[in-house]
Amino acid sequence: MEKATSQHYNIIAMTIFVTSRFICTYLLKYVIPSGLLGLLATGGMLLTLGAIFIQGMTGLYCLIGISACMSLMFPTIYGIALEGLRGDAKLGAAGLIFAIGGGCLMTPMQGAIMDMSAFNIGGMILSSTRASFFLPVLCFVVIAVYGIWVKNHKVRIAE
Repeated sequence: MEKATSQHYNIIAMTIFVTSRFICTYLLKYVIPSGLLGLLATGGMLLTLGAIFIQGMTGLYCLIGISACMSLMFPTIYGIALEGLRGDAKLGAAGLIFAIGGGCLMTPMQGAIMDMSAFNIGGMILSSTRASFFLPVLCFVVIAVYGIWVKNHKVRIAE
């Protein structure tokens, strides 16, 4: 694919991200935030698996679709985590912002996986680029478990 064509798909992904942010924000009037977070993370995980295992344009569409799932994740995690902290909200918010620093390790880790040779997964040969997307899958799993756990347990800290 030519560079200009790939940039076109990147612009589509960013447009989907912004549009999904508005749609999901509207949906928060009607659904529990942690439930929506779990649903979006599960969708992101499935779409990432699609980007890994499905070749051609369908795999590319899966990759673009991940943007829709990621659009509301951080603000939702932020709001859920700070709920009920009262006087400790500043400390909790600082911790959440500090956690972004941990997220910056994901890009070099994914790049290091991309620099490896191909992977044989269950008899299927995957390029290192495709295999590197198992790292975001793992991240989506953690976020989905967090969202579902909070939804089921209605965690209230310091109440």
